[in-house]
Amino acid sequence: MKSIKLIDIASARSGDKNNICNIGVMANSTENYKLLKTHLTAEKVKLHFGGLIKGKVVRHEWDVLESLNFVCHEALDGGASRSLRIDTLGKNFSSHLLRMELLV
Repeated sequence: MKSIKLIDIASARSGDKNNICNIGVMANSTENYKLLKTHLTAEKVKLHFGGLIKGKVVRHEWDVLESLNFVCHEALDGGASRSLRIDTLGKNFSSHLLRMELLV
């Protein structure tokens, strides 16, 4: 097994709606998309964020775009109008996810 930084094989974007964060992860090659599909699971994403994501994480595969989409429930401390977090929005979740290392 070897460790691969997610940022070296993919890019990501994220956003928010209410208390849900949405993270899109786009592979930079077909080979790397295969790695993402195998190793970047919803469970690993939830674990990576620790206590920030309190609800379920659902993964959707977009094979045509060679991308994965993660819908993270209860991830924004109630949403923008309720949270006391300095950054209540989900814009930074993608940057944090790209710091993840995958064992492949």
